[in-house]
Amino acid sequence: MRGDTDFAVQVKGVTKVFGTGAQAFRAVDEVSIDIQQNEFLTLLGPSGCGKTTLLRMIAGFEHPTAGQILLDGAEISHLPPYQRPVNTVFQSYALFPHMTVAQNIAFGLEMLGKPAGEVRQTVDAMLTLVRMAELRDRRTDQISGGQQQRVALARALAPHPKVLLLDEPLSALDYKLRKDMQIELKRLQSETGITFVFVTHDQEEALTMSNRVAVMNQGKILQLGTPRDIYDHPAERFVADFIGDTNFLNAQVVNSAGGKVTLKLTAGEEVTADLPGGVAPPVAGDSVTAVVRWEHAKLTAQGAGQLSGTLANVVYVGTDTHYYVELSDGTTFVSRIQNSRDDELTFSEGMPVGVSIESNGVQVVRN
Repeated sequence: MRGDTDFAVQVKGVTKVFGTGAQAFRAVDEVSIDIQQNEFLTLLGPSGCGKTTLLRMIAGFEHPTAGQILLDGAEISHLPPYQRPVNTVFQSYALFPHMTVAQNIAFGLEMLGKPAGEVRQTVDAMLTLVRMAELRDRRTDQISGGQQQRVALARALAPHPKVLLLDEPLSALDYKLRKDMQIELKRLQSETGITFVFVTHDQEEALTMSNRVAVMNQGKILQLGTPRDIYDHPAERFVADFIGDTNFLNAQVVNSAGGKVTLKLTAGEEVTADLPGGVAPPVAGDSVTAVVRWEHAKLTAQGAGQLSGTLANVVYVGTDTHYYVELSDGTTFVSRIQNSRDDELTFSEGMPVGVSIESNGVQVVRN
């Protein structure tokens, strides 16, 4: 069977079961996804959600129990890794410490039998791409972790694979270096035009680098979309909770029409909420969960806003201040306000306060 060559990778109804009988575990559960040519796609989810197993099946290190995997329209599900035009960068970079930076990059090309002149030319190009030309003759056990990561990327990119698979390659780096490498990876993908499939449990990495994000849990893709779609319009409670900081409010539907619902909040007044794509419109009287991002609400005087309660805690975190409000129904609601040099603390713990939610700041999600 051939697929659509407009896509770099097509995963069609793929399931992976480990073990048998009572010990069987379904790590990936009938997943289907089309990954576009020249796309930076991230598989995001908690440990054990199936994201790495799915990546390993694309790489050929695991074979599907059921379903198909196609690359450039050709079935590859049962091909060994060395017969697939893909490369993988792992958490541990697996560099040869006794070799130089240039020798590590050249190794794979030499194993493929490339002519010496082509190998030299490609190594030079890769060193320039990852900004490591001045360290070409340094052994890889004599360079930093961030530099080792760049060498591993250069080695994987050197054969110009159709798809580059990245299994949490930034997890061993410190925070500052990880932030720098996120921008570097995005640049490398843009400059090479190679399809990147990136696995991470770090929401910030996913939002920073990706063209699209697939949020996974319990072996399934719960939502697929652009970073802005995933963040601003989560369809599932799990997605809203896993990505970003979110308040969850109990509410009852007053009416529903045109992709909007009017809700009566258990701890407050009526509000208008959005319905994300794929969520069936609720009917009057239904109990639903409404979500509000921390940054989409601010404190007001008591009696103003859609919610009211008591300010239980104030946490200063440098760029922002987090205000924890105990609502009338016992729910804790958090408002995150960006700090400025002119700010003065006008709210203190123990004060009765109101909470004003931004227009379009409320959304209904599936539980």
